[in-house]
Amino acid sequence: MNALLTAALDAAGHGWPVLPLRPGAKRPALHGEAACTRTGPCAGGHVKWEQRATTDTGRIRAAWSAGAFNVGIATGPAGLVVVDLDRPKTNADAPGGATTFLALCERAGQPVPTTRRVRTASGGTHLYFTAPAGGRLANTAGTLAPLVDTRAWGGYVVAVGSTTPAGTYTLEDDRPPAPLPEWLRAALTPRQPIRGVSVAPVAVSASRAATAALTAETAAVAAQTEPGRNKRLLEGARALGRFVAWGDLPRQVVEEAFQVAGEAAGLPPAECRATIRSALNWSIRTARPRTAS
Repeated sequence: MNALLTAALDAAGHGWPVLPLRPGAKRPALHGEAACTRTGPCAGGHVKWEQRATTDTGRIRAAWSAGAFNVGIATGPAGLVVVDLDRPKTNADAPGGATTFLALCERAGQPVPTTRRVRTASGGTHLYFTAPAGGRLANTAGTLAPLVDTRAWGGYVVAVGSTTPAGTYTLEDDRPPAPLPEWLRAALTPRQPIRGVSVAPVAVSASRAATAALTAETAAVAAQTEPGRNKRLLEGARALGRFVAWGDLPRQVVEEAFQVAGEAAGLPPAECRATIRSALNWSIRTARPRTAS
């Protein structure tokens, strides 16, 4: 039995549907829609590679007996989310995906997840996770952090044992994929368009200036995309601290409003609370008297 057939059967044995990739490459070996003859599996209409990926050992043996195809794993049907930590393609001294992902984990107050780990042919890393139940996560490219991509529905990853001119995909940690951490799921879940953020009721005694500032700052935080969400939350909460110090707004109202805005922007709840608390403590402590402002 050849090594690539073994690799395909091994992936299928985990319950992960596989598809043949071009020999020595990473693109699917299956025909595209433009070249579809509407025969065989496509007799009723073009069947895309994600639908044709299979765990059927008979089909796998038949496919890989026809050539030295690399192996792709269709991540969506496999119930996987794979985080791809890439290496810089030009400037070797620039931070790679492993570095930016570590920084992302630190900002979230979380350790780098321990899970199944594959070293890619180019020296990057694939982290395998089981997808959360309910909903379908899609692929992302640089959404989490620079050189950090993800593959889920609509995507595939090159499986262990596949080889390209850059090298071979090798297994570094063979433990089963861990469940996708909740903070990562939240970061990867698309946010609905925000027309306005509903903040906590403002005290009747609040000044118009304080109310307007709270509305504007929380809306700006909610609309902020990565990178810069935590920084914008910090700046917004600091800008409102003076109104708390002057007695124009209750601290609880400000905290609740920014908590809603930060979570709407996709930040983890714990990260929001810590940032808001730190920002308000600093702003209240350093606020100048109203007459001096």
